[in-house]
Amino acid sequence: MGRRHIMKGAISLFSGLALLALGAQADAADYVIKAGHGTQTTHPTHLALVKFAELMDQKTNGAVKVEIYPDRQLGEEREMVEGLQLGSVDMAVVSTGPLLAFVPQIGVIDLPFVFKDSAHAYKVLDGEVGQSLLQKMSAKGIVGMAWWENGWRHLTTKKPIHELSDMKGMKLRTMQNPVHIAAFKEVGASPIPMAWGEVFTSLGQGVIDAQENPITIIYSNSLWEVQKYVTLTGHVYGPHAVMVSETAWSRLPADIQGKMREAMTESTRYQREQSQRLEAEQLVKLQEKGMVIEKVDTTPFRTATAHIAETSKNIDPAMLKAIRAAGE
Repeated sequence: MGRRHIMKGAISLFSGLALLALGAQADAADYVIKAGHGTQTTHPTHLALVKFAELMDQKTNGAVKVEIYPDRQLGEEREMVEGLQLGSVDMAVVSTGPLLAFVPQIGVIDLPFVFKDSAHAYKVLDGEVGQSLLQKMSAKGIVGMAWWENGWRHLTTKKPIHELSDMKGMKLRTMQNPVHIAAFKEVGASPIPMAWGEVFTSLGQGVIDAQENPITIIYSNSLWEVQKYVTLTGHVYGPHAVMVSETAWSRLPADIQGKMREAMTESTRYQREQSQRLEAEQLVKLQEKGMVIEKVDTTPFRTATAHIAETSKNIDPAMLKAIRAAGE
């Protein structure tokens, strides 16, 4: 083969590779959103993020790709919120505990026994109070998108809880949440704020005696291996806040932002449905794993924590009044 033929073949090969590269770029998403959360892949929040990613792919014809990083891969919850501010995290779904350091007024929805049931919580969070709290995030460089459901928080312990006095001196892990900490002090426990990644080992080693979380968290983290009892106190309704970095949001065209809000509305409905379904199913599974499920009269707990709203900082009386009115 002559030199001219070799050069012609090389040019043809180069052109072919270039066309392949251009084709690959054409197929690639125009925008990539990296979304982190702190739960396992079996949690309804992860399932809803998968749904959200599918919806965004459909609604934008592949222009937006949502990459999901579960189980604290992008950091502990507070680190993810800080990442949203810095623009190093595009999207995050976290519990309310770490958010109080950024939007202290969120403490009003963390008050013990403030919600009657899930329908009451949805009405408040999707209404004026919940949307106002999301809007307050904008001052911190964060776009508040929606409230998802982490679930009703219950106690898990090594010893049974039959009455309020059984809580006395109990080393109980809580989130870094002043409202929760104050409430557990009032019922006689010794609350210990701790990052979630340390909890399982600390329970196993006896550093702490107990913890409190929704059923979906208790099950997905295999807490039956280090705890014996689940006491259905339902002392706090736990939302998950869905947030986007202002830096990432501002890069999106207005039409993409609109589609993102549409997808979020659909995903929120889906997430709550999955939460309700999984909680019922996993409560049964926890019993099958050997955990003892117990109910307790919560009246003494309600009485002991009734004044928390008046003694906690940053509780907006108008918001609290609106929450209570929504449940009537």
